[in-house]
Amino acid sequence: MYKVRGAAVWRTGTFLFFTMGLSFSLVAALQSPQQPTTPDDKKKQDAASQPPKDQPRGLTPKEKEKQRKALQKELDKPYEKWLKEDVVYIISDEEKAAWKRLNTAEEKDAFIEQFWLRRDPTPDTPENEYKEEHYRRIAYSNEHFASGIPGWKTDRGRTYIMFGPPDEIDAHPSGGSYSRPQEEGGGTTSTYPFEQWRYRYIEGVGQEVILEFVDTTMSGEYHLTMDPSEKDALLYVPNAGLTDLEAMGLASKTDRFTRTDGTHLGTTLGATPESMNEFNRLERWALVQKAPPVKFKDLEAVVDTKITYNLLPFQIRTDFIKITNDTVLAALTVQISNKDMTFTNKEGLQHAAVNVFGRVTTMTRRVAQTFEEVVTVDTPQELLPLTLERKNVYWQAMPLRPGRYRLNLVLKDVQSGNVGTVEKAIVVPGFDDETLATSTLILSDRIEKVATKDVGKGQFVIGSTKVRPSVNEVFKKSDNLGFYLQVYNLEADEKTHRPDATITYELSKAGDPPGSKPVWDSTETTEQVPGANPQQMTLEHVLPLASLTPGRYTLQVKVTDKLGGKSISPSASFTVQ
Repeated sequence: MYKVRGAAVWRTGTFLFFTMGLSFSLVAALQSPQQPTTPDDKKKQDAASQPPKDQPRGLTPKEKEKQRKALQKELDKPYEKWLKEDVVYIISDEEKAAWKRLNTAEEKDAFIEQFWLRRDPTPDTPENEYKEEHYRRIAYSNEHFASGIPGWKTDRGRTYIMFGPPDEIDAHPSGGSYSRPQEEGGGTTSTYPFEQWRYRYIEGVGQEVILEFVDTTMSGEYHLTMDPSEKDALLYVPNAGLTDLEAMGLASKTDRFTRTDGTHLGTTLGATPESMNEFNRLERWALVQKAPPVKFKDLEAVVDTKITYNLLPFQIRTDFIKITNDTVLAALTVQISNKDMTFTNKEGLQHAAVNVFGRVTTMTRRVAQTFEEVVTVDTPQELLPLTLERKNVYWQAMPLRPGRYRLNLVLKDVQSGNVGTVEKAIVVPGFDDETLATSTLILSDRIEKVATKDVGKGQFVIGSTKVRPSVNEVFKKSDNLGFYLQVYNLEADEKTHRPDATITYELSKAGDPPGSKPVWDSTETTEQVPGANPQQMTLEHVLPLASLTPGRYTLQVKVTDKLGGKSISPSASFTVQ
């Protein structure tokens, strides 16, 4: 009985051991990589072990720097072309030095604009005749003077670009027989192709300027020379092409090669003309290599320095409101402190006046808007201290097309003569019929409805509301904060043709932890906004500031279009004192 039981146990243990060994083998086989059985299997396994070729990998710092430099080089190409091709002959050394100090594309664009403006003979017109003529000369040079290299790179091309067409051209395109003038020694010789250009006058060079170009290689590439004998094809041929004195035996041709004035001219019978004097020729050579002087000195300015006058300080802001798809109301607000104005006694009142002149131009200097106004303040003598604590605000509304503009603004105190100037870029946004958009969120220290007869007229009037923007966006606790916003292009309900949107207002204080509850919030719908329609909805509210502690605040207005599934969140910041 004991033996039978022992045998059974042994058989059972053997079976379990065999089963477990088989299981471990199967697991190991599944977990271990399959060994290739043929060369093709090995190739497939090696290919599978490699990462996909198109799998992106991170760039090393060295590769990133190389990529950045390559991108910067591409971005700099137009500017390098402008400097080394377009204006290479007319830019002065001072302008080149200023150019090298520029770092950003904006600075270079401003430099280029100022470069052409300095040379514009009629700055008050849209056209820049100098610039147009310059590029016409480049095109002409490329068409007429090319010879294996672009025409603008040749000596004739450079001269034409710098000084324009000559008054006379004596051309000898095939060379041939040539009778020398007496100042060159006289006699007859044979020449290479050459041209003589005569200018009656070149500013900065002089009168009766004769420039000679010679094609000694017979390839069509003429080069400027200061040696009149360089065109002599028989110069190195013994006893050929002799001068008058050489033909008479009174001079030797070898004497030409011992001259110290840089030429190989023969000896002349008479006195050498002033134009042939070596120092005069060297001076003329140097002058024709220099960039032409800026012709209009009254337009010349320091190209790397912005000069502004701050004897009369003021502040400005610009707000944008849609009028039509291609017209935007650019509202300029100018603020002057009364304490910076000069008051004088006039008929028993303290009187101050400031002249305002403004001009808005396109980036090509085309005048888009010009305005001028006189801002006056009159106050009794006893109220002058209180008046000096206040500010004077001037408003100018200008309809403009979307795009980039330049604003030049000058203010002059009539009594003291103090002047304040500013020049800044204005980017007028575009509004289409498809995109949910808003006007500028205007923070105002005064907002009120106007009488029907005054709708759309007068200072600070936008539609039926008078909105006086706060230029410095600083308010006192005793003030009321007014804010004005127009919303455009809400979706319309197909049945009611009305918009369906939610407007949320949130006022938060700077420095509060993220996620903090707003200092003030409110929500309304389009049904609560008077006159709301899909094309335009006007939001205007007044918020008392008495409960706010001093500090910096941000007002955010979020408009959610339920029908269009879009939202927009303009914001503006202000300070409570």
